[in-house]
Amino acid sequence: MTGIRRPTKAETKRARAEAARAALARAQRRSHTIRLAAWSTAVLVAAALVVVAIVVLNRPHTPPTAAAAPNTPVNGSGAAASAQGRTSNPPWDTPADTAAAVAAAGLPMLGEEGNAVHIHAHLDIIINGAPVQIPANIGIDEVRQRISPLHSHDTTGVIHIESPTAPATFTLGQFFTEWQVSLAADHIGGLTVDGTHQLKAYVNGKPYTGAPADLVLAAHDEIALVYGTQAQQTNVPSTYQWTNGL
Repeated sequence: MTGIRRPTKAETKRARAEAARAALARAQRRSHTIRLAAWSTAVLVAAALVVVAIVVLNRPHTPPTAAAAPNTPVNGSGAAASAQGRTSNPPWDTPADTAAAVAAAGLPMLGEEGNAVHIHAHLDIIINGAPVQIPANIGIDEVRQRISPLHSHDTTGVIHIESPTAPATFTLGQFFTEWQVSLAADHIGGLTVDGTHQLKAYVNGKPYTGAPADLVLAAHDEIALVYGTQAQQTNVPSTYQWTNGL
């Protein structure tokens, strides 16, 4: 039986060297493959970022949308602590420039009466024990056929609130500004509060403690402004006899 030949030391050394070279080559090929994959991934990411940038830069610009505001009353700025106008003594007639007076009250002139809000309040003004007449056509321009949502039609003291939008609030101060009669807690027109004279507001016979101009007009309210001595702050109107479907 022929014996098995054992490799010489030289052959073993050469075999080990070749195996080492082969292993090194395999490692280098793996490293190259990893680097190539990483480079490809980086290229893809960069390309995606470029595409996103192009899309963003070429997208039409849309201004940011403001948050929806709550319903805004027709009067816009809301109640004020005073009404602007004449500081003379009564009587006070209808102002000559209706449009300017309505604009001063922060209200629009309309082509017709609104009906989204349609209510009425009544106003009495008592000066030193005597009634003062509220004139007709406050807030109405008959020549131009325009009308404020806050107005008077006659001399009964009925205030008409006829707004095309709802909800909407209106104040006594706005009506006085349309009338162009100054009103605040310490005066009405040219009549000022002093040591013997008071100015008090009443709603349905009860004292109103806020500034008179801030009084919000509500349906079928009886509003009374009384200027005079303490003794004259009596028998204040508390109701109004509504007729004609008002």
